[in-house]
Amino acid sequence: MLKRFYHNPIITRNDVPDLGPHLRDVSSVFNPGAIKDNDYYHLMLRVQNRGRETFLMMADSNDGVQFEIRKETLHFIGIENIRETIYHIYDPRLTKLEDTFYILFAMDMESGCKLGMAKSDDLNTFHFMGIVSKEDNRNGVLFPERINGKYARFDRPNLADNDGITSGDTISLSYSDDLIHWTTHSNVLSGRLHYWDELIGAGPPPIKTNDGWLLIYHGIATHFQSSNIYQAGVALFDLDDPAKLIVRSRYNILEPREVYELTGQVPNVVFPSGLIVEDQDKNGTAKKNSPVKIYYGAADTCVGLAETTVEELINACDL
Repeated sequence: MLKRFYHNPIITRNDVPDLGPHLRDVSSVFNPGAIKDNDYYHLMLRVQNRGRETFLMMADSNDGVQFEIRKETLHFIGIENIRETIYHIYDPRLTKLEDTFYILFAMDMESGCKLGMAKSDDLNTFHFMGIVSKEDNRNGVLFPERINGKYARFDRPNLADNDGITSGDTISLSYSDDLIHWTTHSNVLSGRLHYWDELIGAGPPPIKTNDGWLLIYHGIATHFQSSNIYQAGVALFDLDDPAKLIVRSRYNILEPREVYELTGQVPNVVFPSGLIVEDQDKNGTAKKNSPVKIYYGAADTCVGLAETTVEELINACDL
């Protein structure tokens, strides 16, 4: 149902500016967070160099299609105070809440994969707020408003399998009073064994609609022995109590089909991580006829764009 932009991929490694030896002829750029502010579109890109080191970089656009990547890597002021070794920071999700931009991201550390959080007033200077998960966790997405006076997020706790590999098949709802200390409220969505979404995780931050909180999530089919297949689906949660699942899509809404999605560093991957709703009312509720831009990582190698509407996404939940 999602319509790929005809000129996909919209960002490739060739678009990343050379910045000295650490970023020259990079290997990949993928899994961007996205936000729109003052009619400008902004992506926070995950860039990987030839040493498999990871950097975040900002890209800007006036049309949401043609982006110019800034000639600098992003630094979270204050993150240097973390005493534990941080190996990688990646897969950022962006939310604007109460006139502040917040970023949730994964941090590979000595003690495991944790969620980190940062904020910015202008998308130019970024301040690290802290590590916001105690145990292994990924795919944190912050709601764009408080729920019953509390900050809310969806996240995905990681569990180790018999081979020691950590992943997850359940999305949880967590609440906080200060954005730093979080308490898990309940599990809200689980993977479906033997189907397209056996392992799951939240994609972009949820959208507020009149029908409920709309969440695009990624699902992984693991029952194919040759390769995992990353796809995207959609679910709808109650506006007042997002712990209540209203409905979820039976089928995926995007799956790897194009060459740039099937072939790359990790084959067979579409990974939605950024989303922009074009039209909202004064309460921040998305209009049903609003166009939606979804930015996704393709094969962990480049960035794709898919387009749809809010109404089409809601309708997909009933299929």
